[in-house]
Amino acid sequence: MAAWPLDPTLILAGVALLALVALLVAVGFGIALMRRSGADAGRMAELTGRFDQMARAQSEAQARLAEGLQTQERALAATVEQRLAQLGDRVGLRLQESSTQAQQSLTELKERLAVIDAAQKNITELSTQVVGLQDILSNKQARGAFGEVQLEGLVRDAMPAASFEFQATLSNGKRVDCLLKLPQPPGPIAIDSKFPLEAYRALKEAKDEAALKLAQRDFQTAVRNHVLDIAGKYILAGETADWAVMFLPSEAVYAELHGGFTALVEEALRRRVSIASPSTLMALLTTIRAVLRDVRMREQAHVIQRIVGLLLEDVRRLSERVSNLQKHHEQVGKDLKDIATSSEQIQKRGERIQEVEIEESGATPTPAPLPAADLLIAKR
Repeated sequence: MAAWPLDPTLILAGVALLALVALLVAVGFGIALMRRSGADAGRMAELTGRFDQMARAQSEAQARLAEGLQTQERALAATVEQRLAQLGDRVGLRLQESSTQAQQSLTELKERLAVIDAAQKNITELSTQVVGLQDILSNKQARGAFGEVQLEGLVRDAMPAASFEFQATLSNGKRVDCLLKLPQPPGPIAIDSKFPLEAYRALKEAKDEAALKLAQRDFQTAVRNHVLDIAGKYILAGETADWAVMFLPSEAVYAELHGGFTALVEEALRRRVSIASPSTLMALLTTIRAVLRDVRMREQAHVIQRIVGLLLEDVRRLSERVSNLQKHHEQVGKDLKDIATSSEQIQKRGERIQEVEIEESGATPTPAPLPAADLLIAKR
């Protein structure tokens, strides 16, 4: 807030007041000295009059000073009141803006809390699903069903409906998870789902070198047992193809097997058991579907040839009928031309009949001979 400027009159009045006070002090001091020196009464009266006059001047200066101070006080009070009113308006505006911003922030906070709440619910549901998946994978039978369901989904998506059978029973009484029905050769291909999860988990959770070697041995033993089981049950001479597929429903297990146990993978291939993950099995099924399509095309080749022969015969008959129709149109054109000629001759004869003059005597005139063209038309 700017300082309030002082009135020059008030400044002069203050200076005069200070001078009057100093003069009064001097007069008082002089009176005291005169009393001590025994001055006369006249001199005393003169000093007293001057003192009264100075007192009146002092009173008037004090009155003017008081009035000026009151005026400045009122002006200062009005200015302060105006400034306070402006400050109150600004404070109110700022408070309103702050309230609006706070309300907007609260609204945004509520929206974000709603999003966070929805995300929390999704996380809770996902946690429940993960726990459920862990429960499934911890049980061997449930884990087997999980692999079979995944295998079934891949086969249904990639193969025609008539080219596969789930839980097919072979002649030896063994039941395979999926049997792809391919013609000879190679014949039906057996696909069985295996999931050595415990051995894989032990391999990943090994803390030291001894635990790691033990886990590697257990993992290798588990996979080899699955390979031997598939080779002994699902490869039958004359009934199935001479190789089968072991499906691992986990890309991580497949990568670990091919990355750290290449000798075991080669042993499985020697026993004619191919190990496939979801991605590699999809590629295999796509190739088999192309082979089936090619086989069906070859089987239907004679049917296609017979249909092509029938089409050629239809084209030949169509050509003959078009030729006959063309001849018919030509004959119609010739007939129309003859009709036009006859119509012209009839018109000419009518004109000659109109030109014949009948004699008044009633004698019958001798008819003129017909032209050669008329004789030809008459013969027709």
